[in-house]
Amino acid sequence: MTIRRNILLGKDADFSDRTGDRWRNVLLLAFGQKKMFRNPLVAGMHFFIYAGFIIINIEVLEIVIDGVFGTHRIFSGVGVVYPYLINAFEFLALTVLVGCVIFLLRRNVVKVKRLASPDLNGWPRSDANYILITEIVLMSLFLTMNSADTLLQQRGYGHYGEHVTGNFAFSSLLHPLLGGLSDDALVGIERTCWWLHILGIFAFLNYIPFSKHLHILLAFPNAYFTRLQPMGKMSNMPAIQNEVLYAMQPELAPANATPPDKFGAKDVPDLSWRNVLDAYSCTECGRCSAACPATITGKKLSPRKIMMATRDRAEDIGKNIDQNGEFKDDGKTLLHDYISVEELRACTTCNSCVQECPVSISPLEIILELRRSLIMEESNAPQEWNAMFSNVENNFAPWKFSPDDRDKWIAEMS
Repeated sequence: MTIRRNILLGKDADFSDRTGDRWRNVLLLAFGQKKMFRNPLVAGMHFFIYAGFIIINIEVLEIVIDGVFGTHRIFSGVGVVYPYLINAFEFLALTVLVGCVIFLLRRNVVKVKRLASPDLNGWPRSDANYILITEIVLMSLFLTMNSADTLLQQRGYGHYGEHVTGNFAFSSLLHPLLGGLSDDALVGIERTCWWLHILGIFAFLNYIPFSKHLHILLAFPNAYFTRLQPMGKMSNMPAIQNEVLYAMQPELAPANATPPDKFGAKDVPDLSWRNVLDAYSCTECGRCSAACPATITGKKLSPRKIMMATRDRAEDIGKNIDQNGEFKDDGKTLLHDYISVEELRACTTCNSCVQECPVSISPLEIILELRRSLIMEESNAPQEWNAMFSNVENNFAPWKFSPDDRDKWIAEMS
């Protein structure tokens, strides 16, 4: 509920149009991970981790039921299908384990550039490592538990001999390591792995809301509520259009017309709730920053950091509300205190970050809203920009040429 409250700190916005296209995005982007497959090898590993961790939870259901009712392999009653299911689960567990090891090495040994960036220093980097290590441990526990269980079945020990399922393809590879142990030792290993696996799953579920891995859940609504307009199309500001219209044609202005309270966004409540959902859905993968021309050329801007800063500010506002019952001015704003002017000015609005994001997050929307506030509320723009603004206002183009002279080149060419 806290995360939902923080997301709804943003302004209301309507995304109820084109439901067919929105569900298509959910299937292709969230379930199918379409954008990930620009790099097939990494995408394949990520897909197996994603699919494996979800599907293996079916086996977790059996483990929990066995623990509650004191049964053993309660789903084995489905017959010959059961071993095939467990073998499939073990295959996925092995791919999750191997994939997580590789991703851990990419982050900490190979140090892929986008994963070694300074904007991940501290908790973000540790968070990613904790999750990968946890998944490695959980999958190892699962395979070891099955290996000890099947050995005890073969020996007909206690209740393990009541439902003999036969060996499983991958956990049986551990039999040479465990086969020389006594029955009591195997029971101890099997029970220890059982408890640690269950406790680890539940601990992981409770940890998700505090981790970047919240995207496991939020990727789906985020894909559904993504903007469907062409990527290069910027959202105009009706308030500005009306101000210009009323200045040129005062007779059209309503009698009770009032100027807008503010232009653009200075803090999280000035953004739309969709922008805040974007921030919470960010998995900090860095594909946006790896594609950003400003980041590549050493500018201070990092689209990933824009999303992380927006989420941090939403969290801080939420904590402020929890402590005071309502928001008390803390003297901070998203603009300036969390995201600097230098970062905003470095953006070229090329949309590379939007194109690369696997779940259609748009750092550009936030950047544009903050820049609008910076320029229109604070009149804070470089001199070069001010000259361009003046030319657009007076000459209807960025260049300092009279509109009457705009077609002279045609005469010069003839």
